[in-house]
Amino acid sequence: MEYAIAAIIVLIVIYALFIFPTQWLKVERIRHDAGLGIKMLQISDLHVEKIRISAALIKRLIETESPSYIFITGDITQNGSALPKARRYLEAVASCGIPVYAVLGNHDHRLKPHHKAELEQMLLDTGIRLLNNECFDAGPFQLVGIDDYGSKKSRPEQAFQHVDPAKPVIVLTHDPNLVLHLNYRYAYLMAGHFHGMQFHVPFLFRYIRKGKLAADGIIKGLHENRYGVFYISKGISQAGPNARFLIRSEVTVHQL
Repeated sequence: MEYAIAAIIVLIVIYALFIFPTQWLKVERIRHDAGLGIKMLQISDLHVEKIRISAALIKRLIETESPSYIFITGDITQNGSALPKARRYLEAVASCGIPVYAVLGNHDHRLKPHHKAELEQMLLDTGIRLLNNECFDAGPFQLVGIDDYGSKKSRPEQAFQHVDPAKPVIVLTHDPNLVLHLNYRYAYLMAGHFHGMQFHVPFLFRYIRKGKLAADGIIKGLHENRYGVFYISKGISQAGPNARFLIRSEVTVHQL
């Protein structure tokens, strides 16, 4: 009996520390004066094969927040068998009648070519515009989508080719290490990829290679370099072990 009670306590502790943070969605609210007066909602690192946040909850959150734009900053899925589930999530996001733009992440690029093509078609079918190293003029600002740096798919020169330097630029990308190699000015940049470490363990990224930015401790939140201000989301789902430790799942509302 004592062993059973002890086992139950251990299971409760494991659930509370490692599983519950993946189900307890946090809305991060970031204010940065970019002079646009626009609310934008960022969803990063869906990893739909492991996500524990429901599509219905995401849709309700979008409807409550009523942003002007929605941005998906990569890593929808790396699993071809999860594409039907990815469609349900993308349809839920797109069904709110708000313009949605996306870039791909390193896990998306791990899909087999025909599955990756299916994902790209799915984005098109649901009305989500994929920005693949290109610029889109959204009126009050220009939106630049740069493909994943870690997958060697980034083409900043191509993406900025038609940018008007007199108009504010918002950049979407997946791997924030891009900012170390991006020599163009921007008003704001959104990325994900690091999951806020996913496990809040000191020096974790000294042993798990995530690039220079992570090695320097820049893994989440708002930062600035000489080219602009950038934000790193902790992401809404998980990669690797389907658990988090002292890092909650995140959707981000940006007031710019």
